[in-house]
Amino acid sequence: AYAAQFKPRAGYRFACEDSIYVRPHALGKGIGTRLLGRLIAASESAGFRQMIAGIAGPEPASVALHARAGFVEVARLRSVGRKHGRWLDVVYMQR
Repeated sequence: AYAAQFKPRAGYRFACEDSIYVRPHALGKGIGTRLLGRLIAASESAGFRQMIAGIAGPEPASVALHARAGFVEVARLRSVGRKHGRWLDVVYMQR
């Protein structure tokens, strides 16, 4: 799990984007919830006031994880990513 400034320009210095990866054998054990909670707290301590999640493809567990942490969907970019021979939407959620 990590967070980085959303965009490099100074005007975005208070917004970060999170990334969380949980190994398949560890899914459903609350690890993502704990990681995201700690990441939110650390990001707030670092001075970020907004966190953005970009979720590619059909990842309902990632959407649900972020929704439980107070994120709301703010955008959906259709067919902008490509993985394993198929086009993927990217959902942006913001907290």
